Amino acid sequence: YILITTETKEKIVANLANFAYDPYNYTFLCQLNVIELFLDCLTELSERLVEFGIGGICNACADPANAALVTQNDGIPLVIQCLSSPARNTVNYALGALYYLCNASNKEEILKPEVINAIKSYAAAGGVSTSFSNLAQSFLDKHV
Repeated sequence: YILITTETKEKIVANLANFAYDPYNYTFLCQLNVIELFLDCLTELSERLVEFGIGGICNACADPANAALVTQNDGIPLVIQCLSSPARNTVNYALGALYYLCNASNKEEILKPEVINAIKSYAAAGGVSTSFSNLAQSFLDKHV
């Protein structure tokens, strides 16, 4: 029985999220259940674990197979929950993940009024954060 500190977990998940950025690794992430690990991180108390988990999901969701894993494992509500995070990176990653996750089979789950309103508020926040604004507007342009 090994005790792993939160800091060690954060480092591991951060490294896995970086691996998720490279399409070469998509198959390995799937085979090793890393997408499920990222989803588990979204329920943690550590804001950094949440940030790294949603970052990994965002990076991996460009691959339709990984996006399907997120959807199949009830990850959409967890990703949506990240939109209200106080951490900027977490919100950015959530916007990016939703951009890739949203499709004909799950639009009803994602395009709820409260989600669209949150994304519209980020789209209107250009003076506060250009990255929020651009990502949010891209989502609205493609899906709404």
